[in-house]
Amino acid sequence: MINSSLVATPTPSQIWVVAACFNEEAVISKFLERLLPIKDISHVLLIDDGSNDETVNKIRSFQSELEAKRISLKITLIELTRNFGKEAAMLAGLDYSSGKCDALVLIDSDLQHPPELITSMISLWRDGAEIVTAVRDDKDQESLFKVTTAHWFYKVFNHLADSIQLIEGAGDFRLLSAPVIRALTDMRECSRFSKGLVPWTGFRSEQIKYNRKSRPAGRSSWSIWKLWRYALDGIFSFSVLPLKVWSFLGLSASILSIVYAIFIILQTFFKGVDVPGYASLMVAVLFLGGIQLIGIGVLGDYLGRVYVDAKSRPHYFIRQIYY
Repeated sequence: MINSSLVATPTPSQIWVVAACFNEEAVISKFLERLLPIKDISHVLLIDDGSNDETVNKIRSFQSELEAKRISLKITLIELTRNFGKEAAMLAGLDYSSGKCDALVLIDSDLQHPPELITSMISLWRDGAEIVTAVRDDKDQESLFKVTTAHWFYKVFNHLADSIQLIEGAGDFRLLSAPVIRALTDMRECSRFSKGLVPWTGFRSEQIKYNRKSRPAGRSSWSIWKLWRYALDGIFSFSVLPLKVWSFLGLSASILSIVYAIFIILQTFFKGVDVPGYASLMVAVLFLGGIQLIGIGVLGDYLGRVYVDAKSRPHYFIRQIYY
């Protein structure tokens, strides 16, 4: 007979939900309410990325309500000292949760990511997936401009990237197993691009489709300029092809200059000295000067990232943690 006291009792999985928040006072309570019915979740970790509205107070009130109602779901709030950006806020969540959970789900708190999909993501993880990525379907309710620019970004990135290919429609809505969390926290680069870092780790990944809704309230903090800078972060983090392109352009310009010089010499030899044209001279100077300035700009972008990484400043600072 087997001694029942020696039989290992399986411990329930620690599955966390991690969400960055910035000025989400209009939706944060609804977001948390939609997480409550999901029984697989053991902990919710919220990172306030320097909100200047009532987001922190709303979360603190929700924590008090759960405690008063004796609801077992635990909510922890990390308040950063200022707005460090979404990537830094997500890293803060990964740092805090690393070693404390078996898996976590990264999700936006603006309700464009449906929390109800978490159950299906957990099922795929229990079936062996180390990463589960939610991929937007064709019924995306974002503006035509955002959908179109996102489509072209994925095409350009996948053409330029040296080591990975991004799945079009894949964002930051993902389930990450404990080994993936450790791998991501080991990478401390300053210009973080999580959409590329996650597949770069090489862990087994599964995809699941979802329909991204429009924001029910509030407005996005992602301006066109921020999206442009984020796109450049992604391209420059995973490709050196832009540097090689300018070497090719410089060589092409030099060859064209030599060909044009030979043409001028031959023309002078057979037809005599011609009066030089001001317009053609200006076009040549401006064209070559423009190429040089753009090339210097690309070099500066890469060098700037090396400069920022060399300083090794912390990605974020924490003001307070509320349990």
